[in-house]
Amino acid sequence: MMEKSELRKKYKKSLDTLNRCTYEQNSYVISKRLKELKEFKEANTIAITISRFPEVDTWQIIRHLWDIGKQVAVPKCVPQTKEMVFKQITSFTQLESVYFGLYEPIDGASEIKKTDLDLIIVPGLAFTKEGYRLGFGGGYYDRFLLKYEGSKISLAFSEQIKENLPIEDHDIPVDIIITESNKIICR
Repeated sequence: MMEKSELRKKYKKSLDTLNRCTYEQNSYVISKRLKELKEFKEANTIAITISRFPEVDTWQIIRHLWDIGKQVAVPKCVPQTKEMVFKQITSFTQLESVYFGLYEPIDGASEIKKTDLDLIIVPGLAFTKEGYRLGFGGGYYDRFLLKYEGSKISLAFSEQIKENLPIEDHDIPVDIIITESNKIICR
């Protein structure tokens, strides 16, 4: 099996070829499927990243969360400690562009404790049907999920589901993966 760094390059390159129209349509279908989940409906505070193409579009999901009165928590990486905190945002104006064009909450945003997060939408480049993921390489989510007790859901396009990925002892699987064609129960 290839090294993780080589797999990341390969899968990223493959995703970059997604047709924009297909991307938007599949993102819409995935968000619709997510909204139907019991775990989503029952969650009050949802942690979610600000997506960049070709990740499944989360901007529309965040707007929907605000419309239905849910709390939105967005990750902020702390490179000095290699940790991640989640901060509440109530508007996209509370975001700033940081390294690699990622959007993170501005410094004034309120931090939300890990125990107050009912659901985390966990990003990734590739996933197995057992819920294991190949992340973007920072290890921030792996460390954060170690002591997280809430629901863990990933959003992915069908082509991101792989037969095998390199799995390490510290890897924590997600509970559910939603694709445009499937709901994969991993737990």
